[in-house]
Amino acid sequence: MRHWGQIELESKFRRAALASGLIEDPQWEYCMRLLRFRCATETQPVPSDVEDKLLRAILIEQGALTEYQAEQLSNGRVKLTLGPYIITEFIGQGGMGHVFKAIHKVMGRECAVKTLPFGRVTPQTLDGFTREIRLQAKLDCSYLVRAFDAGQDGTTHYLVTEYVPGMDLRRLIKAKGPLPQEQAASIIMQAAYGLEYAHQQGMVHRDVKPGNILVTPDGIAKVSDVGLAAFTANLVDDPRAGKIVGTADYLSPEQIRTPLAVGPVSDVYSLGCTLYYTVCGKVPFPGGDTAHKVRRHLEETPFHPRRFTENISEEFVDIIAEMMDKDPTKRIQTCAEVAARLEPWAIDSTQITQPRMSRGPWSSPPPPTLDPESALSQEELAQDASIHSNDSNPSQRNFSDNQLFTDSRGLTGHGSDSLSLIQMDGARNKHQTASKGMVIGLTIAILLPPALLVGAIIGYLIAIS
Repeated sequence: MRHWGQIELESKFRRAALASGLIEDPQWEYCMRLLRFRCATETQPVPSDVEDKLLRAILIEQGALTEYQAEQLSNGRVKLTLGPYIITEFIGQGGMGHVFKAIHKVMGRECAVKTLPFGRVTPQTLDGFTREIRLQAKLDCSYLVRAFDAGQDGTTHYLVTEYVPGMDLRRLIKAKGPLPQEQAASIIMQAAYGLEYAHQQGMVHRDVKPGNILVTPDGIAKVSDVGLAAFTANLVDDPRAGKIVGTADYLSPEQIRTPLAVGPVSDVYSLGCTLYYTVCGKVPFPGGDTAHKVRRHLEETPFHPRRFTENISEEFVDIIAEMMDKDPTKRIQTCAEVAARLEPWAIDSTQITQPRMSRGPWSSPPPPTLDPESALSQEELAQDASIHSNDSNPSQRNFSDNQLFTDSRGLTGHGSDSLSLIQMDGARNKHQTASKGMVIGLTIAILLPPALLVGAIIGYLIAIS
């Protein structure tokens, strides 16, 4: 039986902290001594709620708890484990559900734990998930996030992967803005190495996007979630059941037309869209809903990257264009070739610096619970559709610049793009005519002051004609 001396355990935080089993007896006793000492130095009695805040700060200061753990304990949540893993931080949310940073109780190894959404856990999806995890576990490449373990704790199923410090490429661009072509080449080249390795093992990612490329503070890039796109799309039994899998902003045309015919070249297209986003800070087809984006991937040509960033060479643009060719047979065929084409542009990856991310005003989600009803009442896990859009900005939907994205053969888009050019030329001519009309009207008004009103009316009529 544990002996706590004169410790008062009436507060929710103290009861939760002791019930969690996260704090060893010597740690607790030492932190309590520090608390009593600091309270004794105060000139007035310290209220109990202030004592709890001081104790929470001391436990974090001494490394007994993390900020996330202390926050959860303050809310009365005591289970911060999944199997042999202790949850230490909340990392983010992805297609699979919530992602936590954790540490193995015995080995002390840091890792990332991804929980499967309760709504997608069925015998059929678990079979598909298990099949993909077994394939992913065989992948051993420094440019891929390695899978370590998978398990079940009560009703919660989880996947344990390598923990990669830093942030994903999407967050990096959101925080820092578009990257120079040299830094972009370094990151995408490394991602291409990882994807080529997966392709050689017979796996296709199917959901290549900035959110699935992790970048460390040292500039090392790793591709995550290889083989898991089918599970996040909630396919049943056969993960390649002919449904569209991927994210709308980065879908290849063949993923839309013939989902069963998807291969490595489809990952090349999505990686090209990712490279476009990395240097432009915008997805190739911003604005609109999923159906609108899908149609544009099939029919339209994106704006030329120099529309958004001037310091990019035409030779580099050619690489993006050849990666994003709508015809799979004319596209760069392998990620190995992508890496070789980008290598001359890539700089030393250690020159890539990451901004410090500030915490938002919202509380982090609670850790997984063993009670599904309780878990769902606390916060519903994200249910992504088979295709979902990211990084879109409706305000960027209409551009006045008529410079279209050209491929390496100097060809612009046709069809709807050509119509857009004609419409913009007509608008430009009308604008020029209106400007001339206004000049004529003002000239009449100046030369004939008594006829100022008449001159203005004449100029207006000429401008709108």
